[in-house]
Amino acid sequence: MEKPEINGPLFRSSSISNGGTIRSASPVLSLQPNFSSQAVQEALEHLASIDLSELFNEAKIEYCRATRDLRSCSRYVQYALNSCGHASLCAECSQRCDLCPICRTPLIKSGNGRLRLRLFDECIDAGLISRRCDERFQDKEDRDNQLTADVQRLYSFFDVALENNLVSLVCHYVTDVCMDETAVSSDVVTALLLDEKVVKDWVKRTFKNMATELQRIYYLEIEEMKNRLGLLLKFSVRLTSLSSVLEVLESSFKGRLSAQLHDLHHLQESILKTKQHLEITIWCIRHHFLEQVRSRHADFTSWRNHVRERKSASIVRAWPPPDVLDLSTNSTGQEASLFIEDALENLDIYEKIGEESDFAFLQKNGALSFLQSKIGGITGYYPFESLRAAVDILFLRGGSDLVVAKQAIFVYYLFDRHWSRPKEEWRDIVDDFAASFGINRHSLLESFIFCLLDDHSDEALLESCQLLPEISGPETHPKIAQVLLERQNPKAAQMVIRWSGRDGGSQLVSLSEAVTIVRVKVECGLLTEAFTYQRMLCAKVREKKFKYERSGDAFDDLKGQSRSWMDWLEALVTEFCCLCIRRNMVDRIIELPWNGEEEKYIHKCLLDCASDDPTTSIGSLLVVFYLQVMYGITEDQ
Repeated sequence: MEKPEINGPLFRSSSISNGGTIRSASPVLSLQPNFSSQAVQEALEHLASIDLSELFNEAKIEYCRATRDLRSCSRYVQYALNSCGHASLCAECSQRCDLCPICRTPLIKSGNGRLRLRLFDECIDAGLISRRCDERFQDKEDRDNQLTADVQRLYSFFDVALENNLVSLVCHYVTDVCMDETAVSSDVVTALLLDEKVVKDWVKRTFKNMATELQRIYYLEIEEMKNRLGLLLKFSVRLTSLSSVLEVLESSFKGRLSAQLHDLHHLQESILKTKQHLEITIWCIRHHFLEQVRSRHADFTSWRNHVRERKSASIVRAWPPPDVLDLSTNSTGQEASLFIEDALENLDIYEKIGEESDFAFLQKNGALSFLQSKIGGITGYYPFESLRAAVDILFLRGGSDLVVAKQAIFVYYLFDRHWSRPKEEWRDIVDDFAASFGINRHSLLESFIFCLLDDHSDEALLESCQLLPEISGPETHPKIAQVLLERQNPKAAQMVIRWSGRDGGSQLVSLSEAVTIVRVKVECGLLTEAFTYQRMLCAKVREKKFKYERSGDAFDDLKGQSRSWMDWLEALVTEFCCLCIRRNMVDRIIELPWNGEEEKYIHKCLLDCASDDPTTSIGSLLVVFYLQVMYGITEDQ
């Protein structure tokens, strides 16, 4: 028996090349009923108002049960009896029978009032369901094929509901029928129609048909795609409807772990990503994929070389990471990264070599970028080969819950493509994208600033500093201050830290961010602030450390990047001392009121530096520091 279920992956890679065509697998898509006709309106009203407990009965194929010449009539039944609702007699036998063969209810005497057209046939006559479906179902006579036919007829009802904004009917079918524990049957066909699985398989089948149609459209030229914008908008609405059905289905499995629930999650994720990709594609089609907007880069190769120059510059200017505390250690910049690299890394869109995406067949121009990513990792993704490749890579990979981050990267791409060109050429494009997807000005400027800070030119740095006051606040990305410091603008970095409210030491941050804050303050000559900050933060970390140790939680692994608060103390004090030595401010170190725990790291740092270069005055200052410490100890005694 052929099961009405789609097993295996949702999609299979297609060998379609540019210009190829695919026939739509969904019969509903090709129908264009006259919605102003009375037949269509009555059929839709009947479907919308039907008792859902009767919907699966309307979907079942019925054959005439009247006896004729000692044999069953067995003709296909298109009508139901008004007296009892059973579809038990064909039109001819209903004229000569007085009782329903199933319940023995007397038939209405009036000939015109005896019958009503069954819902499925009513939809066919109205043009809502293809007549070919009716002919195909009537040809299936053996029981195994009839089971599949009944399921397909129920699917046809769901298709009509989806086409006509009645998807709530499918949702209520799940909650009122499938989830009704009293709705059981010993009949195989009825039991299948009452199962949630039949709805899930309909969603999967419908989604696959829609994706196949989308594939055909995506391979068209831009003008042809523009002619199908109306259809693409309908697909977007239908994908939203399918997602809402899956949400209801998932609620029926709430609290249970099963393979079906995992399948639902995977299907939901696929639908959401396809919808997000479709919405961005629609925007790109409206703007001709920016083919009419000139890029500031001559071609893809020059853009890629420019990004490589940015990466090289970031490596050269990078400061040592927090764990590099040794003065003799040279910074190699291996930890340096661009904002765009971090953003793509967080999306987790990189797939292992040889691993195919479920959506590979929906991609058109992203092949080169995917190949580059396999060779170069995350750095091979950007810049994207083209606007289409950007849409494919961002919105067909990574989690659907990261759509806001993906949109931010797309905005970064738009700025990077056009910045330095006259604003009248491209600003409206960015503003329209922001308006289309509800991106506020703060997020827009944040992406722009990330793009400017990645650019290694002085012009970009100057413009980013002019825009920073508009976005600085508690949610400001901590890397902004780090990059400003690396680009020798510690005052701007200090302002960003101050506006973020993280410079007081009362708010827990990561160790790397804490080191950056200390560095910024020292570079600005704010030694007292740097001293106070490290002490307050270390006290906060120590307090939290003891609290989490009592509760059994791993605070340090989650927030600290080190195993004890003493590691924090060593890192921050040593960094403080090293920077003061580099800036010839050692005399100011020994003036600060260090405690016993801090003094040993100051002593070690000064001693190491004096040992490395005995010709400096650090050795003398070390002696002074030592005498001060000893004098303090003597006074305490």
